[in-house]
Amino acid sequence: MGMVNSEIEDKDRNSTNRTTMSRSTISAIESAIFWGYFITQIPGGLIAAAYPANKLFGAAIGSSCILNLFVPVLYDNPTGLIIVKVLQGLVEGVTYPACHGIMRYWAPPLERSRLATIAFSGCYAGVMFSMMVCGILMKNISLFAPFYFYSVIGVVWYICWLWLVFEKPSLHTCIEPKELIMIEKSLGSSQQHYTNPTLSSTPWKAFFTSLPCYAIFVANFCRSWNFYLLVLFQASYFKEAFGTTTAENASLGALPHFLMTLVVPAGGIMADRLRKKGILNTTQVRKLFNCGGFGLEATFFIAMAYSHTTLQGMTALTIGVAFSGFAISGFNVNHLDIAPRYASILMGLSNGIGTVAGAIVPIIKNSVVVNGTKEQWRILIILSAFIHYAGIIFYGIFASGELQPWADPTAEEEKQWNQMNETVPVNKYTVSSGNIPYVQKYENHFGTKVP
Repeated sequence: MGMVNSEIEDKDRNSTNRTTMSRSTISAIESAIFWGYFITQIPGGLIAAAYPANKLFGAAIGSSCILNLFVPVLYDNPTGLIIVKVLQGLVEGVTYPACHGIMRYWAPPLERSRLATIAFSGCYAGVMFSMMVCGILMKNISLFAPFYFYSVIGVVWYICWLWLVFEKPSLHTCIEPKELIMIEKSLGSSQQHYTNPTLSSTPWKAFFTSLPCYAIFVANFCRSWNFYLLVLFQASYFKEAFGTTTAENASLGALPHFLMTLVVPAGGIMADRLRKKGILNTTQVRKLFNCGGFGLEATFFIAMAYSHTTLQGMTALTIGVAFSGFAISGFNVNHLDIAPRYASILMGLSNGIGTVAGAIVPIIKNSVVVNGTKEQWRILIILSAFIHYAGIIFYGIFASGELQPWADPTAEEEKQWNQMNETVPVNKYTVSSGNIPYVQKYENHFGTKVP
C-alpha cells in the first residue's frame, strides 16, 4: 500500500479526495491496520493455545485477502478505508501467535531456531516479491491491480493450506512413523500431555514481572519500528530524498528484503548449530544474534541517513536490513525457550507491543517529515537507529534462553506424566508409553508395523 500511496500522490494530487486529506487523516488510515492488529494479539494467543492453530492461521490469511478486495473500492472514502484496514488488522492479529501455536507441536527444541526462521522468512520474501510485482502491475495494468492480484493469490493459498497442513504430527496422514516418534519424543511431556492454558490458568502476573519477558517485548517493539518504517515509507524516502522512480523503487527496494529472506533462515541454522555443538548456550546464542543484528542494522541506518546518492543510501539500507535478519534468531524464537507451553500467548503479547510501534510510526513520520526534505528524513532515520541501540542494551542485560520456573509443569501435570514414564525402544528411538504403548498407537494410526 505504501507504493500505491506514493505513486498516487506523485502523479496527480488533485485527482482524488485521498490526496486532499489532512495529514492527521492520512496518518489514521496508515495506522488503522495496526490498531486492529493490536486488539487480537492476546486473544489470538489464547485461541491458538486452545484450538488448532493451523486452522486459525489459515482462516486469518484467507479473510484478510478477501477484505483486501475492498481497499481499491473505498480508496477515496477515508471512513470506509479505515474500517476495512481495522478489520484486516483484527484478522491478521492472530497470525503470529498461531505460528508459535503450530511450532509448539512441530519444532523439536534443538531445531526451533531453524524451523521458526524458515517460516518467518516468508514475511520478508513477501515484501520483496510484492515490491517487484507491484511495480510491474502498477505500470502495466493499474495502480490498484496489486490489491486484486494478491487477494486472488491469497485465496488460492488458503485452499492449499487447508488440504496440506495439520495441527500435530500425530494427525498428519503422510508423515513417516520414525519422524513422528522423533518429534514427539524430542518435545516431551510439556507439549504432548499437559492441559492447554486457558485465560484463568495463564500466569499473567509472571509474564508482567519477568525481565526475560520484558526483554522480548522491548526487542519486538524496536524491530517492529524499523520493519514497519521500511514497509510503509521506504519508497517515499527514496523518492523524496533521491528522486527515484516507481520502477527503481520496485527493483532496488526489493534487494534488502531479498537478502533478509536469505539471512533469516541462515541465522537460524547457525544458531542451532552453535547450541547443538555446545559452543554457546541458548541464552548466549539469543543475545549474540539479537544484539548483533540490531547493532549492525542501526549503524548502517545512520550511514544511510548521511548518504548523498541513491547508490550509497540503498547500499547502506541493504546491508543493514540483511544483518537485521540475524535478530530473528534472537527475540523472535525466544518465547519457545523460556515458556514453550505459553509461547503463543507470549507471542501475542510481544507482537501486540510491536504493533504499537507500527501504529506510532506513521504519526511520528508525518510529524517529523513535513516537507519531505532529506534533512527531515535524516532525523527520522537516526531516531530509528537509536531505538535499536536502546533495544540492544535492554535485551543484552535481561534476556534469557532458559525455561522459566513459572513455565514448568504443575505438580498434578508432573504426576500424570510420571505415570506414563515407562519406555519402549523402537529402533534407535525411545518412545514413552502408558497403558497403551506409543508404538501400538502409531501402528494403529498408520496401519503398519513401525520398523
